[in-house]
Amino acid sequence: MTGISAATRYPLADLTEVPDDIRDRILAVQEKSGFVPSVFLVLARRPDEFRAFFAYHDALMEGPGTLSKAEREMVVVATSSHNHCLYCVVAHGAILRIRAKDPLVADQVAVNHRTADITPRQHAMLDFALKVTAASHTIDDSDHEALAAHGFTAEDAWDIAAIAAFFGLSNRMANVTEMRPNPEFYAMGRG
Repeated sequence: MTGISAATRYPLADLTEVPDDIRDRILAVQEKSGFVPSVFLVLARRPDEFRAFFAYHDALMEGPGTLSKAEREMVVVATSSHNHCLYCVVAHGAILRIRAKDPLVADQVAVNHRTADITPRQHAMLDFALKVTAASHTIDDSDHEALAAHGFTAEDAWDIAAIAAFFGLSNRMANVTEMRPNPEFYAMGRG
């Protein structure tokens, strides 16, 4: 397989040795994208954790709710930037560029969402996501009221918080494993 950047701390899973359901999922991703994102082979080392991780990932990122797929990716990019996670900023930045149909938005959100060319509603969403990321113990009614002023419901607040929290876990594991973004991610959605 080409385009896989090895995690330097832990070996990547050998596709011939992973359970069939995991191999099938990885091969489906490879067929769709043309490469296997490193995260799949890093996590496949531990099949039960792989399944749990991607089940929750899919529930958050593909499940029902009023947040658009691009907005969900914005939360990931902003959270991952705060957590200094190169893998997730680059990989989810690529997905954000594609879903938002905007080659600039991911870089802007990653560097400073407050100056990014996004809507006031999205600014409020990312303010909340970053507060969840950096100081969740300080969340209070005023934070929920700020979201509500932009049309977000209590369920939306849950979704924003859950995505930020989940990617806090993902960012930390990517950093601990020294996971590197696949080279393919860097050019996706830019032109």
